[in-house]
Amino acid sequence: MIPPGLRDRLYQVVFESDTPAGRRFDIVLLWVILGSVAVVVLESVPGIGARYQRPLWLLEWVFTAVFTVEYAVRLAVVRKRLAYATSLFGLVDLLAILPTWVALFLPGAQSFQVIRGLRLLRAFRILRMVEYVREAQVILVALRASTRKITVFLGAILTAVTIIGATMYVVEGPQNGFDSIPRAMYWAVVTLSTVGYGDISPKTPLGQLLASLVMMLGYSVLAVPTGIVTVEIAQAARMQGRLGQACPGCGREGHEPDARFCRHCGTALDADGGG
Repeated sequence: MIPPGLRDRLYQVVFESDTPAGRRFDIVLLWVILGSVAVVVLESVPGIGARYQRPLWLLEWVFTAVFTVEYAVRLAVVRKRLAYATSLFGLVDLLAILPTWVALFLPGAQSFQVIRGLRLLRAFRILRMVEYVREAQVILVALRASTRKITVFLGAILTAVTIIGATMYVVEGPQNGFDSIPRAMYWAVVTLSTVGYGDISPKTPLGQLLASLVMMLGYSVLAVPTGIVTVEIAQAARMQGRLGQACPGCGREGHEPDARFCRHCGTALDADGGG
């Protein structure tokens, strides 16, 4: 059992970056993450992996030990361990240590250690890069707020792609490469998104006319989600508040300015990290 005072201090170090100790911890962690990914990359090079197999293997276990201790500490200092363990970074932290341990029983599983690169997302918290952290949180808040609108938009696009694909299947037919409605829908997606791979294209005048209309529609369609997210970003920027404070319950950040409780786990935001 960790004493409350020690738990509070550990919480401030591993979850907060607004203290000298927290900054140093994040910087060290960042270098450890980079080092562990470098080891995995070097192991994949035949010449290096065979020549320096033992040193790389020892380094990998050192990194795994560090990540294992860090994960255990994070679980120990948060109030709601399950909430943290099932959060995005909680799962990434777990995946950072599982491959090496699993490799003891399943040779080759260590290749999945490159997932540690995802933990570089924590780089935005180091060196008190306040502006960058806030902008990242604003974007995340805006994306969450745009989810329903974007979902409706994607539903409309899916409907349009289905209709366009079915029409092109009838107009062009298998002789011109449109041998099924799904393949015609693939062409519609590529054309509507203005990517235009060119692996399949209409040959008949009517099909080319329809393709031209779809291309012009694509330019206007691309502006819709951009506008939705832009509005939400502006709204989130006006309402940004506790963006750098981690919840003492689950460790997640980003809350409304007047929020008193974490929206993820319900823990009081002004509560101490321990307890």
